[in-house]
Amino acid sequence: MLLKEIKDIFHKELGKLYPKEEIDSFFYRCIEHYLKLERFILAIQPGYTLTKDEEQPLFEALAQLKLEKPLQYILETAHFMDLELQVNENVLIPRPETEELVQWILDDIRDEKSEVRNQKSERSDGNLHPSPFTILDIGTGSGCIAIALAKNLPKAKIYALDVSEGALNVAKKNALANGVEITFIHQDILDAELEFEPELTFDVIVSNPPYVRELEKNEIHKNVKDFEPGTALFVPDEDPLLFYKTIISFSEKNLLKKGSLYFEINQYLGAETKALFNARNFSEIELRKDIFGNDRMLKGKINQ
Repeated sequence: MLLKEIKDIFHKELGKLYPKEEIDSFFYRCIEHYLKLERFILAIQPGYTLTKDEEQPLFEALAQLKLEKPLQYILETAHFMDLELQVNENVLIPRPETEELVQWILDDIRDEKSEVRNQKSERSDGNLHPSPFTILDIGTGSGCIAIALAKNLPKAKIYALDVSEGALNVAKKNALANGVEITFIHQDILDAELEFEPELTFDVIVSNPPYVRELEKNEIHKNVKDFEPGTALFVPDEDPLLFYKTIISFSEKNLLKKGSLYFEINQYLGAETKALFNARNFSEIELRKDIFGNDRMLKGKINQ
């Protein structure tokens, strides 16, 4: 069958579910993934023909797309910043808003290093940081945050925690594939008895915890609601800030002096989440919007 005929079939079968541009993207990503063909192939070879064996994975992908399964789960791969990550139904698909959170952390760390460097002559030991910079990612999922930080901060010591063993298996494979070393921790942050060794404290704690209220389910697209892990998405309506309260309490005990806590948050609960910082031992609190204009990121610095 001609490749352009398969493209037409994609549009015919998916036209009621997705915009034309998105269907084009699905088709080209599939031929790149399964056939290693460049997107411009039809422009230079409009008569390009596939064998039956070459056609099969495209039609299998099409069948799953008709069920509104996310393409990232079909191809078992997603992109985050400059990383290629394995994903499956054990982990959330990384999103561009989370890239902004990582970039904020990186910018802050670089700014702080620059400030310390400018003060270096005033230090008797001349050491910019007396011990390895330590970061903990709570609810790591695919590992996207931890791995992106490790890639950009090769001298930092990165830890990543998750309650899901399936998610940690994915994150470990992603860390290995991207050539970074991360210490993974299989724990539930909501466990009241969770304690780290006294010497294990952090310069930065970051978390993108579950934050979608049950009442907001009707706003969630079918491809998210039916396929992405609910335990990583949803929180009870009666206690939507459960994870934030717990992580703030944990951070008060486990952040180093002047350490920072970063969150991705529910866009509808920005003021309420910020108030949790104001009520505890934090200062320099900042709420930021994402690229879509929604309250999405929050930072506070521990007072110690």
